[in-house]
Amino acid sequence: MIELLARIFIRERDGKQDPEVRKAYGILCGAVGIFLNICLFAGKFLAGALTKSISITADAFNNLSDAGSSAVTLIGFQLAGAKPDKSHPFGHGRIEYVSGLIVSGAILLMAVELVKSSVEKILTPEEVRYSTTALVILAVSIAVKLYMFYYNRRVGTRMDSAAMRATATDSLSDCCATGVVLFTAVLGKYTGWHIDGYCGVLVGIFIFYAGVQAARETLNPLLGQPPEKEFVAQIEELVMSHPEVCGIHDLIVHDYGPGRQMISLHAEVPADGDILTLHDAIDNIETKLQQELKCDAVIHMDPVVMEDAHINALKEAVAEGIRQVDLGITMHDFRVVSGPTHTNLIFDVVVPFGFRLKDEEVISAIQTYVAEHLGRQHFCVIQVDKAYVNA
Repeated sequence: MIELLARIFIRERDGKQDPEVRKAYGILCGAVGIFLNICLFAGKFLAGALTKSISITADAFNNLSDAGSSAVTLIGFQLAGAKPDKSHPFGHGRIEYVSGLIVSGAILLMAVELVKSSVEKILTPEEVRYSTTALVILAVSIAVKLYMFYYNRRVGTRMDSAAMRATATDSLSDCCATGVVLFTAVLGKYTGWHIDGYCGVLVGIFIFYAGVQAARETLNPLLGQPPEKEFVAQIEELVMSHPEVCGIHDLIVHDYGPGRQMISLHAEVPADGDILTLHDAIDNIETKLQQELKCDAVIHMDPVVMEDAHINALKEAVAEGIRQVDLGITMHDFRVVSGPTHTNLIFDVVVPFGFRLKDEEVISAIQTYVAEHLGRQHFCVIQVDKAYVNA
């Protein structure tokens, strides 16, 4: 059904980073979710009234709250698709993450309430009686929730949307909760065993874990997670495809919501190149990044000496020293400043987060190696950087 509606209402359905496409999918899935959850609420509420079953009535109101979660998703995507304005020049894309976080909170609340009610059933057990009509309604509800899980997960994967994946998790959690009600009802009817409270606790714990995972997935981009390796590889391939660029480093990706990335990086260019020609090449790269990857780019040019044999020998010697310290450390911006009494070797090193050595220990180890292998007239001036992207 979702695919059919998408063909009717959404143009250019494959543009996952296009804010308008994401907005359209979010609104469509949210509207369908509201409709299905209200239908489930009506059916379960009727069944609960006919059978006087508190558990079915409670499950009905759970579906009503799910309609509220779908409304949050719909509103979240609607607001996230708003254009940049004076107060939010980078757009409103992060609202999509916030809506996912709210849905995750609803999942966690549901898990706590389910465990609470299940413990009460264990402490004060009561006989469960269900009619055939009620059992059929519960079975249909499970099928509908499985379908909602399927289409929300599929759209979430296609759009790379944490909010849609959180909604899918919510649907799966509801399916499990209703499944427990159905399973324990059938078991109690044919065996006389009343274990719905114990099963409810187990399902509540499962749902709580799923809610934590969904919350983590929406919190990470809000806090600032590294970009996807595939995206980094695309940036590097595009920039390095230009012959004027010898290398890149200090790449940082700023994420203001899906399809709203801003990047900054340093591009190494030949020191003896024509400055105007190089500047024009950098401008062309920034434009191409915008056109092909839909991200604004700011590129800083770093001139590097390419043809000096003496400097290249010193650079390789220092690189070997860095490899002796750890293969995970990289070097860039190597420069040599010679004087009458000593020579300064100026460069930056990139050290991974959580590295086994402190920055001061890394500097000391490199300086010691250089002094022993190149002579004490060589002094290292080292700036320690951190990698903001995953290699």
